[in-house]
Amino acid sequence: MNTAPVITLQHSWCGKSLPPHQWVRFELEQRPKGLLLDFVAPFYNDPAPGVEAGSCPGLWDYEVVEFFVAHGPRYTEIELGPHGHHLVLCLDGYRQVISEGHAIRYKAATLPGRWLGTALIPWELLPPQPWHYNAYAIHGSGATRSYIARHPVPGSAPDFHRLQHFQPFPLPVFNAEAATGSP
Repeated sequence: MNTAPVITLQHSWCGKSLPPHQWVRFELEQRPKGLLLDFVAPFYNDPAPGVEAGSCPGLWDYEVVEFFVAHGPRYTEIELGPHGHHLVLCLDGYRQVISEGHAIRYKAATLPGRWLGTALIPWELLPPQPWHYNAYAIHGSGATRSYIARHPVPGSAPDFHRLQHFQPFPLPVFNAEAATGSP
């Protein structure tokens, strides 16, 4: 039985409903080695970062999907791009990065009009459970830059670090040690 919840991003950052062709869909699964994120998103063919695939500082400036997981003031920001780039930031307090540039298992593929990705985020990069979360997608540039959100973040400009707008994580607390049989 597949119990992986599906999370669909259907709104702009400020809560405006979007047509289905702009939606982003995530499936979540807790695995012994970490949190598995599978997703499909519209592909806008924005320029790729000028570096090889892998960890990429400033990935938020490109076409990207983002998944945030929080416990209190501690949170992890996971950014994933269509060309194999990723960025994982661990934070403690509003925009207070304590570590970044972590290696993760990540694969991306582009198709006509869509892109797919699968990322495994190791448990040690995630805050303690239980979690709250939000998810976003960004594409375009300048005046045409678009910000999509699972849970809207009202305000005068998009700010995805506003943890008060995160919602309870849709999976129960997972005991990674019990799943792997290690202490």
